[in-house]
Amino acid sequence: MGIHQQMGQRMTDDLGAGGLRFERDGSIGWCTIDRPAARNAFTPAMYFGLKRAVQLVNTDPDLAALIITGTGDVFAPGGDLGGRAEPGDNLPEGLGNDVLPFLAIRDSRAPVISAVNGICQGGGLLVAMMSDIAIASDRAVFRVPELLRGIPDAFYAAMLPAHVGVAVARDLMLSARRFDAAEALRLGVITRVSPHDDLRGAALTAAREVLRTAPQARAHVKRMLNERYGLIDTQTMFGSLATSQELREGMRAFMEKREPSWVPADVPSAI
Repeated sequence: MGIHQQMGQRMTDDLGAGGLRFERDGSIGWCTIDRPAARNAFTPAMYFGLKRAVQLVNTDPDLAALIITGTGDVFAPGGDLGGRAEPGDNLPEGLGNDVLPFLAIRDSRAPVISAVNGICQGGGLLVAMMSDIAIASDRAVFRVPELLRGIPDAFYAAMLPAHVGVAVARDLMLSARRFDAAEALRLGVITRVSPHDDLRGAALTAAREVLRTAPQARAHVKRMLNERYGLIDTQTMFGSLATSQELREGMRAFMEKREPSWVPADVPSAI
């Protein structure tokens, strides 16, 4: 079942997620990740709300493009590992893994721009990477932390090498190290860097640049570009998540602010 059928025939500006805001600026829709008490961590409803935002700009005749950004010094750190929800969350039942927005962002016919205002990692970095253009504040910092929690992320394994090459993808995924906006630009994780105070204007400029291109031809080019991504082995990823003792230990360690048990005793703590 497609997202349009899942949400019914009537699209509204309510994304069904307490941590997201949708605002209109002419033909541009702004989706703002705004959950400061949880440092903008995604609830399942927020992930699905991003899919709703993509669907909205693809079906509303008054909208032509989507810009995704965050608040404060955080874009998005990924999913909420504490499993918390927010008032206003409205998630349809039975979605399962279909809640994730990454392919909807990648395949959107309407341009999607990410304005990365700060900390960007995990699912937040996938949102930025799958956008047509990702512009980062010069204060932004990045990380691929999934293996620190015991998560064999199939989306990163398929998508990151297409952006940065296998060797760099191996480095970023296996080390889970932090890197800044300048390195992210140099590696090809994002495509533009803006002074922090100019980020909103830079995102609007990028959206308007893309909107000057022919929509049907642009859709064909996007399809051909997206064929460069590898197979997303979700069977291994989600099968492992259902049974993995490493995942349980990784989550416990994160919540208890300690190193997981698999870290050798002579490796200095990063906590």
